[in-house]
Amino acid sequence: MEKNMGSTDRIVRLIIAAVFAVLYFTGIVEGTLGIVLVVVAAVFALTSFISFCPLYTIFGINTCKIKK
Repeated sequence: MEKNMGSTDRIVRLIIAAVFAVLYFTGIVEGTLGIVLVVVAAVFALTSFISFCPLYTIFGINTCKIKK
């Protein structure tokens, strides 16, 4: 897997994941929507840690800086 996520993209995803987790675990969002938010948060966190997003590969997106 070649990295295709830049540092800004990773930070934004981690912040969104944290917000979604806080919304769920504080009880602000419950039920099915809460579960969906937790799953999305987990995916965002995982892709941030490995710096690879499979959807970026499908759509040909690369936010990682090019090494020269």
